[in-house]
Amino acid sequence: MGARSRDRSRPHIVIAVVNLPVERDRRVIRECKALEAAGYRVTVICPRGKEGLTYLPGTRDTAIRSFRQPLAGSGVISFAMEFLWSFVCVAWRLFGLLLRGRVHGMQVCNPPDVFWPLALLMRALGTPFVFDHHDLNPELYECKADEKNEKPNGVILGVLKLFEKLSMRCSSWVVSTNESYREIAIRRGGCAPERVTVVRNGPAASEIKAPPVVAHGPGARKRIVYLGVINPQDHVEAAVLAAERLIDLRGRDDWEMVIAGDGDCLADLRQLAAARGITDVVSFAGWLEATQVDELLASATIGVQPDPPTAMANLSTMAKSVEYVARGIPVVAVDLLETRRTAEGAAVYVPTGTPDELAKAIDALLDSPAELALMREIALQRFRDTLSWDHQAAAYIEMWRTLVPVQVEAVGRVPRDRVSMMRTAGDGEAVSRPQPLESERY
Repeated sequence: MGARSRDRSRPHIVIAVVNLPVERDRRVIRECKALEAAGYRVTVICPRGKEGLTYLPGTRDTAIRSFRQPLAGSGVISFAMEFLWSFVCVAWRLFGLLLRGRVHGMQVCNPPDVFWPLALLMRALGTPFVFDHHDLNPELYECKADEKNEKPNGVILGVLKLFEKLSMRCSSWVVSTNESYREIAIRRGGCAPERVTVVRNGPAASEIKAPPVVAHGPGARKRIVYLGVINPQDHVEAAVLAAERLIDLRGRDDWEMVIAGDGDCLADLRQLAAARGITDVVSFAGWLEATQVDELLASATIGVQPDPPTAMANLSTMAKSVEYVARGIPVVAVDLLETRRTAEGAAVYVPTGTPDELAKAIDALLDSPAELALMREIALQRFRDTLSWDHQAAAYIEMWRTLVPVQVEAVGRVPRDRVSMMRTAGDGEAVSRPQPLESERY
């Protein structure tokens, strides 16, 4: 992609995200677009993707300053090396931007929680620093240890909690993906409530282009979808095994399950489906781009969220569930605090997420067209009234307007009614508690 002319009169916001290239992070893409629409100029520091992009597709002129990530953590030492490498690369790119021109504000997205020294530096320079809290790293470490039937190392857990607290306390503002994360920022991070803003994950109304295709009639094949990351803590194996149990309950003829996403467990799940002889009803779509996600979910009858009832999952908003609800897809999910806050009556909840629990809930819903229709309406209303990115962007931009005001002349080509909409949407709300609804967790 060729160079673009960037209007340097606009305030410059730098965003760092290091767990994946920005073109694959839908939350950060939405944040960049919201900032541009509000009159800011954006640069993202992130690992280099396959395309080696220099500007973010779909944006006006958001620049990408990428770095190579040759390290991939699989143990304590390798994770530490990966985090150190990411810190050095982000700091190097940031110093380059500071030398070439002014940076008016910086945002860092976790994981990892190692960038608090940059927060101290930027604040010493008089520049606001925002911590965008995507994941609960202490809980994630405990979850991974539990999966291995190991006791968490007290020293490592203490360091993770300390770094999390420093990341919050050293920042000018904390962005939380849900109310539980906000409470953690206040209680565990010691942040002032007025300096913590909830900005949830989820698509904008304009992103949903494919019309829903709902299966009807005795011969129609209903589609059950899992969309998201496929790592051990996501418990996707339970969804695959639920498909095997569903065959016992209703046969193979009128349904199929599509697993969309990528992660450490994808290859193992493919082998599991083949070993159980269920590849005729379970297929794997791999990682999908935004338009492909839209098309897949338009054909879904039920969305599945099999995340187990761990401390991390209970407090995290699963991005997949917001994507389901946004399309009016009824959800079968494990009964978790933030999942209930997201889906409310648009989901059927099971206690622990065993394959048998999931299969029975799915089977009952597939035979209840009236309940499915009611849940679709509840889901669509939840999205329209609360969950859509249009609501979340208003809170996000209100925070940045507080930290880095935009002069009228700096707004440039952005329509005045768009800017007014963003500001009006936040009026009457406490900045720390915008439209109540993730992580998520993603």
